[in-house]
Amino acid sequence: MPAVTRRFAAVALAGLLAACATAPPAPPPELPLRDFFRNPERAYFRIAPDGRTLAFMQPWEGRRNIYVQPADGSGEPRRVTAERDRDIPDHFWKGPHRLVYLQNAGGDENDRVVVADVRTGEARAMTPGGGVKAYVVDMLPREAERMLVALNQRNRELFDVHELDLGTGALRLVAENPGGVIGWITDHDGVVRGAVRSDGVNRTYLYRERADAPFREVLTTSYRDSFTPVLFTPDNRRLYAVSNLGRDKAALVLVDPATAKEERVVFAHPEVDVQGVESSRTRKVPTAVTYVTWRTERHYLDERAERAHAAIRRKLPGYDIAVQAITDDEDRMVVAATSDRTAGTRYLYDAAADRLTKLGEVHPWLPEAQMAPAKPIAYRARDGLTIHGYLTLPVGREPKRLPVVVNPHGGPWARDAWGFNPEVQFLANRGYAVLQMNFRGSTGYGREFWLAGRKQWGLAMQDDVTDGVRWLIAEGIADPKRICIYGASYGGYATLMGLVKEPDLYACGVDYVGVSNLFTFMKSIPPYWKPMLAMVEDLVGDPVADKEQLTRTSPALNAERIRAPLLIAQGARDPRVVQAESDQMVAALKARGVDVPYLVKENEGHGFANEENQLEFYGAMERFLARYLR
Repeated sequence: MPAVTRRFAAVALAGLLAACATAPPAPPPELPLRDFFRNPERAYFRIAPDGRTLAFMQPWEGRRNIYVQPADGSGEPRRVTAERDRDIPDHFWKGPHRLVYLQNAGGDENDRVVVADVRTGEARAMTPGGGVKAYVVDMLPREAERMLVALNQRNRELFDVHELDLGTGALRLVAENPGGVIGWITDHDGVVRGAVRSDGVNRTYLYRERADAPFREVLTTSYRDSFTPVLFTPDNRRLYAVSNLGRDKAALVLVDPATAKEERVVFAHPEVDVQGVESSRTRKVPTAVTYVTWRTERHYLDERAERAHAAIRRKLPGYDIAVQAITDDEDRMVVAATSDRTAGTRYLYDAAADRLTKLGEVHPWLPEAQMAPAKPIAYRARDGLTIHGYLTLPVGREPKRLPVVVNPHGGPWARDAWGFNPEVQFLANRGYAVLQMNFRGSTGYGREFWLAGRKQWGLAMQDDVTDGVRWLIAEGIADPKRICIYGASYGGYATLMGLVKEPDLYACGVDYVGVSNLFTFMKSIPPYWKPMLAMVEDLVGDPVADKEQLTRTSPALNAERIRAPLLIAQGARDPRVVQAESDQMVAALKARGVDVPYLVKENEGHGFANEENQLEFYGAMERFLARYLR
């Protein structure tokens, strides 16, 4: 653990406890559950490329739909979509008159590309249904009638790139998947110039100079290495990539696309990976590199972007700032201002006038002052590895012997970061402390930390969670008799394994679409994950070679060790964690008389998207926690 990080962790915890040692504020009122999870009245603001029209989403018929109105605020909002079955997850402008979004049926993840014409209000699905999955490869911002989409219509395991004619709906094949390609790279002219192919264990970067040239292999690495093409230079001759080749932490580098030879390091951080690269679609340049220490930070590569961000930060001090949409001339942009205690406010920023205009608050009914701060923490795992995370303490309560909800993240190849989390705030408002940790195997801390989780599902990865709980008990913050573990997806798996491996540590558990049987999990993955199966088996375990280990670390096969009550929530159409896994766990526990309330939703997939289902789940969780932690 670097000295700077050690000092920071110690100071953070000391500051947290010192602040709590002073007279605490009065506990806030118990806010309605619905206020934490209901759809915003207005959110997802997007400004058209010409700056004339503003799009946003608000509920209609109980579902999040798209509305538009003039960007100058004149006129009444006008609805342009009519989705009744499922919320629209997000949307983007394609030219000044069209909006694009993805939609699937009941959470099956087979997304279709839908295009809505703001002039006529017509919304058309532009890609096939029937189990075909689509995603957008390139919006082609300079093209009025075309965009590039990928479809697995020819082969459910492979995605080919097609040019979509928005006027006629015609699809024209422009790049056929030669086998195993999991990602495509286009240049600034919309030409598919590169691809990344995976056989599950190795990844190969493919390249071609022209659209009519064949792809050729340039660079092959193991999945443990990272080489991710990001953006061509304005002249399309060089390529920016995020790479950890020859280093532990992923950096932004400039390479020759024909050879993948690194020409220079653009930005590297000594302690964490480069997370993302922001760019200007108009000027065709990268504008900033993002990375996450305990919160998201930026290293600017472009003076114009840096000036705009600095001007916005002066007006909104203390908040995380993100540009969510921008006009082609880059004079006006939609800005999100957020923190750990608020989903924030959205503004329209006029760069020329240096003026912010408030568009709306995401959750105006949640008072920021009554929300709980999320504090970065760090602790030592039993083998000496430093684990970073976040501790959220309920406002107005002394930090001693509190009921605690331990919340390991999903993925597991992801990480928690500082910011607003409605689940955490809901739990804190109900009086629970919430502990989140980035256990080994989490991303963002470099290759070595990530690979420390190889074949450690239910083993060292689980021990990292346990060690965090024991650290919190040793600090006197947690009441050892009132600790619950809750998580979704991999976090649900960690919940189940926590109850299996540490039956005396937890008073209860909540499993939300969590993996319970590693053998059936491997067999039931969606077909388009097949190119990645060998990597998953190498990271998690081979069902044949590692049969004994996977048996020990499959919660459903060790259910006899679970004694604590367990709430399970499952989507019937989940393509990742199939319902049979949760059914198996419930049956095993019921047979032994364990209290195991079971919530299944027929119109949901891997996580509940519809508002009424979310509210039902969190209501069930609230009652369950109150029963066993209070």
